[in-house]
Amino acid sequence: MRPAVTIRPLAALTAVLAGAGALLATAVPAHADAAPLPAHVVAPYVETYQPDDISDLAAASGNKYLTLAFLQTEKKGSCTPYWDGDTSLPVGQAAFGGEIADLQGRGGNAIPSFGGYAADNGGTELADSCTDVNAIAAAFEKVVTTYNVPRIDLDVEDNSLTNTAGIDRRNQAIKKVQDWAAANGRSVQFSYTLPTTTSGLAADGLKVLKSAKTAGARIDVVNLMTFDYYDNATHHMADDTKTATAGLASQLVALHPEMTTTQIWASIGVTEMPGIDDFGAAETFTTADAAAVDSWAKTRGINNLSFWALQRDNGGCPGTGGSDTCSGIAQDTWAFSHAFADFSGPGTPVPDDFGVAVAPGAASVAPGGGTSATVSTSVVSGAAQQVALKVTGAPTGVTATLSPATVKAGATSALSVTTTSATAPGTYPLTITGTAGSTAHTATFTLTVTGTGGGGGGAIVNGGLETGSLAPWTCAAGSGITTTTAHTGTHALESVPTSSATGQCEQTLTLLPKTKYTLSGWVQGSYAYLGVSGGATASGWASSGTWTKVSVPFTTGTSGTVTVYLHGWYGQGAVHGDDLTVG
Repeated sequence: MRPAVTIRPLAALTAVLAGAGALLATAVPAHADAAPLPAHVVAPYVETYQPDDISDLAAASGNKYLTLAFLQTEKKGSCTPYWDGDTSLPVGQAAFGGEIADLQGRGGNAIPSFGGYAADNGGTELADSCTDVNAIAAAFEKVVTTYNVPRIDLDVEDNSLTNTAGIDRRNQAIKKVQDWAAANGRSVQFSYTLPTTTSGLAADGLKVLKSAKTAGARIDVVNLMTFDYYDNATHHMADDTKTATAGLASQLVALHPEMTTTQIWASIGVTEMPGIDDFGAAETFTTADAAAVDSWAKTRGINNLSFWALQRDNGGCPGTGGSDTCSGIAQDTWAFSHAFADFSGPGTPVPDDFGVAVAPGAASVAPGGGTSATVSTSVVSGAAQQVALKVTGAPTGVTATLSPATVKAGATSALSVTTTSATAPGTYPLTITGTAGSTAHTATFTLTVTGTGGGGGGAIVNGGLETGSLAPWTCAAGSGITTTTAHTGTHALESVPTSSATGQCEQTLTLLPKTKYTLSGWVQGSYAYLGVSGGATASGWASSGTWTKVSVPFTTGTSGTVTVYLHGWYGQGAVHGDDLTVG
């Protein structure tokens, strides 16, 4: 937003100071958590550099919630924010404390806003000015505890959009404040107010949000300034609001795939400019536009409706370009406040919610191998909750554990996965479920167990018989392991049929259900049969005195369990099998 740089008159400041004594007796203690904002809130900006009394403006306009603009440093290089950069208005009860307490006493609250066009342009935006992340975080915390507010707004535009170091510092400070709040039982939200195109954020605005994600900072609301497009086009402002937010929603889906569509829209805010904006008459937001946006916002379920600024919500200068104190169009006083009034929810707090993710999301191991991944939790909205974690979907031969099994949202857990030499090759989705109260979210880790090829192994244990032991094969009487012949190595499976039995040797496997596999192996002898039974039925055979490869394709049933077998034919001689695999 583009405020004029005006100093709040001394008389108004004196009035605030005079009320400070009464405030001290009624102010909420610094350690108490602020009352949460409604899930849907109207919070127009107030130009704090104007002489108006904030609580009087709220009472006259009917607004319970106000966004107070702006906090900034006095000069570049400073780490101390002041209201409007005025050193006579430091963060403290004497500066706006009584007026904010009055809002709270009426069931509302204030949202202090840092930055703004003048600060962003002049280098006095806090994170642009201050190079100490801890000092930036401390300044945010002081505002929260001094005024007992539930949200801080960060208006980032102009030069602040290209100050990469400042962007990163700001987001790192947000993460520190969120960690501090979680450790102290507080719920603090952060919103970014950003300029937009009619189709969503430009690249520099999106960069701010990507930096926040990298820093691990949760941005509760992305508030678009749906005005001052400066594209020399004629605008239908209500329609442009809808297309701009639709574009933002798509960008947020790509940035936060763990969030649902409802959660995405509930993290979006809109700030309009009543009447004629800074560009001129081609960008005029009318009272009819306000009614259309209000109706759309309720249907869409966005978080925040606002406008710049409350002091403009009157028709005191119709036919002009508008100013800080009037809209430039013919309107009733407080017409825009009244148009948005029914958007605010009935005090419904933002719900506590969390997200679960796993990285990497997949891994491949050979039977007997293991792998690990990091399960990350995040606060999606509200306060950090205790999240119970569990992992399911591990097949026979796979063990998956999480440590710790319970974390506070925002913390991580280590996923460890081990397999045995008997683990069947295949692809296994492991589901990590996080639960807090009645809310559950999941993430998927895909484990691929590879086959081992010739020489035995694969899904079959001891397929080459080179252990020297028959197990886990079982054979009919007279059949078993032999060292008289082998395809590779020195051992093979031997089936000795009789006139009344086939001399079958077999091994039971648990594979993925409804999945295609191929049983392969080398056989020798007259009428040597290789096949599967149980959860699938298929076989092949060869009859030769030399080793011959047989391949048997099959598809598992709903259980995935099959029995692999080798046998001869009634009254025929012994047959042999070696290097048996399933893959």
